[in-house]
Amino acid sequence: MLTLSIRNQIMIGLVLALLMIITRGHHFASLQNLPGASWAVFFLVGMYLRSAWPLLGFFALSWWLDFAAYTWGGTSGFCLTPAYIFLLPAYSALWFAGRWYAHQHQFAWRTLMPLSLSILVGFGICQLISSGGFYFFSGRFEDTTLVELGQRLIKYSPMYIESFMFYIGITAVVHAAFAMLHNSSNQSQITAG
Repeated sequence: MLTLSIRNQIMIGLVLALLMIITRGHHFASLQNLPGASWAVFFLVGMYLRSAWPLLGFFALSWWLDFAAYTWGGTSGFCLTPAYIFLLPAYSALWFAGRWYAHQHQFAWRTLMPLSLSILVGFGICQLISSGGFYFFSGRFEDTTLVELGQRLIKYSPMYIESFMFYIGITAVVHAAFAMLHNSSNQSQITAG
């Protein structure tokens, strides 16, 4: 199981909040060439932060960023429909997937299978809820069908999985580097003692 000190969790939480702030849509702080990190952030919050309270904080942060972008940033309100509420269960699916993986985590190659499973299931459920919710309940589409939803998922999912995996991949590299540094530090202390 993945366990971190409170101090490390706070540092990770702050980094994840900053990542969401600088990559969430097109608002005043957005870096134009970075893909949105929100989906990966919710997965990583579930994985690294032990309490459920940060989930509520990240919900509030994502809402505030969208509100600020629409109100003051000149961003289109196209996605701000009654379907916006579907982001809560969509993001929660990612959080639960990250939380589940945290309980499976070991610093070993065999952890890749549960990591892959949690990524696929969390991403798949999130994509289905967010896209399906928007498609059926936003009021932006007439004559909705499951076939058209399937076509839209096939068309748009690669873009979302690409940005999601970009941030998960970076996190995996950073996590492995810190774990190896920690293990070598512990080995040095054992041999010195």
